[in-house]
Amino acid sequence: MTGGLRVVVEADGGSRGNPGPAGYGAVVREAATGEILLERAESIGVATNNVAEYSGMIAGLQAAADLGAARVEVLMDSKLVVEQMNGRWQIKHPGLRPLAAQAATLVRRFDAVTFAWIPRARNVDADRLANEAMDAAAGKPARAARTAAPAARARPRDAPAAGDRDPRGTSDSGTAPDSGGSVDPAVVAGAGERLRLVLVRHGETELTRQRRYAGRTDATLTAYGRAQAKAVAARVAQLAGGRLDAVWTSPLSRCAATADALAAAAGGAVVHTEPDLVECDFGHWDGLTYAQVRERWADLHDRWLTSTEVAPPEGETFAEVGVRVRRAVARLRRAHPTGTVAVVSHVSPLKLVLRDALGATDALLHRLYLDPTGISVVDSWPDGGVAVRTVNDTAHVPPA
Repeated sequence: MTGGLRVVVEADGGSRGNPGPAGYGAVVREAATGEILLERAESIGVATNNVAEYSGMIAGLQAAADLGAARVEVLMDSKLVVEQMNGRWQIKHPGLRPLAAQAATLVRRFDAVTFAWIPRARNVDADRLANEAMDAAAGKPARAARTAAPAARARPRDAPAAGDRDPRGTSDSGTAPDSGGSVDPAVVAGAGERLRLVLVRHGETELTRQRRYAGRTDATLTAYGRAQAKAVAARVAQLAGGRLDAVWTSPLSRCAATADALAAAAGGAVVHTEPDLVECDFGHWDGLTYAQVRERWADLHDRWLTSTEVAPPEGETFAEVGVRVRRAVARLRRAHPTGTVAVVSHVSPLKLVLRDALGATDALLHRLYLDPTGISVVDSWPDGGVAVRTVNDTAHVPPA
């Protein structure tokens, strides 16, 4: 990687008794703003303080990797873990060596990782999560193994009932196969509390119809595009059972108009404008056809098609788009931990959301086609589980 997302990981862990009921917490912040992107916490059964602290650090590093971070600063109030990861102290306890090796493997996934000690007073968020996880391990009410940390709602209408098997492999007995450790009751109880994202590309514009690169140009919907928006709004309202918790949209007119139609059809859902959902900035390619771009920038276009780190002239790389799209999705998940939210955006941001949800490579970006007002559905759970239900459903689109 070059450039890319810079994050700060704050991690902590502990046990009630050392050894005793143990848990960890980790917070991932965007380095530039301090904004929390992800929170993770889990109870780990009976373990020592040091094992829990290492586990928190590993969870934080994994969360940073899941976000596609390039550079990571790890902050902990455990002097032992920080000094051992910096190579200044030997790892004498045999139980910590596999954990240190696991952390070292994760470290190699980033451009750069630093480890630094901070006083406990500066590690309050990770400490809070770790204490919640320890409470869960001790049998007290708490939320464990969570992402983005919100209070849980009641199980939604279509969540798995007792005896069902969900897409992440949790069985009807309440145990996860090959989990490698104890399963906390709070995790199993929270398995059905999903967030459903209904991803919708905007309706047709003149640039869409002419198959031109349409980035930041604020093209409006055609008459057919408005008909598409009306049709997709009815379909999304049906998928949501007549109620959306919210509609999040790119600020550009073609998305805003589509989002307004969705909100109206679903009983007046609140529309939230999210700047990070805007289309890729195609720079000098904006408004041009594929053939026109090939004629003028053939070599650059070839490189752009094979690397997310290459930008159009005066434009934006897909890697940069990916960073802000992940940031937007993280904000959305904090605001709406469960329920159903429609996301109205453009081809590039939606492909990046689907790439991440599918765990696919960058090759997906130029192989996946998303039609105007095509619908994709992604479910996610507080424990990190993801299920892609639908990709580019166009059954509702009216004939041209």
